[in-house]
Amino acid sequence: HSWPAPGAQVLCAAWSGECLGPARQQSYLSAPRNRPEGKVLETVGVFEAPKQHGKYETGQLFLHSVFGYRGIVLFPWQARLYDRDVASPVTEKSENAAGHGSKEVKGKTHTYYQVLIDARDCPHISQRSQTEAVTFLANHDDSRALYAIPGLDYVSHEDILPYSSTDQVPIQHELFERFLMYDQTKVPPFVARDTLCAWQEKNHPWLELSDVHRETTENIRVTVIPFYMGMREAQNSHVYWWRYCIRLENLDSEVVQLRERHWRIFSLSGTLETVRGRGVVGREPVLSKEQPAFQYSSHVSLQASSGHMWGTFRFERPDGSHFDVRIPPFSLESNKDEKTPPSGLHW
Repeated sequence: HSWPAPGAQVLCAAWSGECLGPARQQSYLSAPRNRPEGKVLETVGVFEAPKQHGKYETGQLFLHSVFGYRGIVLFPWQARLYDRDVASPVTEKSENAAGHGSKEVKGKTHTYYQVLIDARDCPHISQRSQTEAVTFLANHDDSRALYAIPGLDYVSHEDILPYSSTDQVPIQHELFERFLMYDQTKVPPFVARDTLCAWQEKNHPWLELSDVHRETTENIRVTVIPFYMGMREAQNSHVYWWRYCIRLENLDSEVVQLRERHWRIFSLSGTLETVRGRGVVGREPVLSKEQPAFQYSSHVSLQASSGHMWGTFRFERPDGSHFDVRIPPFSLESNKDEKTPPSGLHW
């Protein structure tokens, strides 16, 4: 990343809610006449020095370094990052649990954050990242119901560009004032209300980010974060549900487009399912130097308490040639002890 200098202004286009990261700020500032009439930049805060060590606290304002939205940290998670791009001293295994050759990968502790996204920025990132990435199974008789909480995201430590603001309500989100309150004696000056602490504790099993899997093929990095959602009874059997969040990132300057997905889903019950289809979530995103990343969430159910998923994404180059990008294998594990289903948005 090209980090902005601490003290630099965070600029946002008030006409669109679009935040400008360090690279794009320079282009706007150096060519103000090219801006359409009436589309004015406003200062929303001042950049701070990114933390190389330690973690950000509840209430930290930030700009997302990839997707460009304004957000605020609710609380951190300590995740295990399984990075297949990092060489491992462990010898090669012939077969892993997912059924194909792979190296043993050691998990490394990494900090992620549960955050609120500024609602003004949601429309402008919706083509690059879903803004309803957190979902819950409904806690009532209709087992098919699913709650989606808008404007919640999970953000890796290195994607945080911290800034400060004198605004007492700097983030527009329906949960902001329920979860946080202004306290000028604190740094950062936003502290957790009891409602945030109670919500986190009550829904902890369904919010918790524990494992992150990452692998790069031909400069396309795939990051997968699985979440266990709970179990439902259906037709005298148990159905276990997970959601998984996937980020695709182009680390090269060549423009590529996602065309197909190919999943293999293994269940502890002994079944192996193959899923093929066009694109992901109805889209075939283009990854370019200007828009290098795409993030989405989906769901999977098994009639067993655990399983594995792995597969490939097929990408197309400008010349029409194709190549496959590996999706790192990840396990689907249910919580060992049965817990009360999540409460969704009930208070």
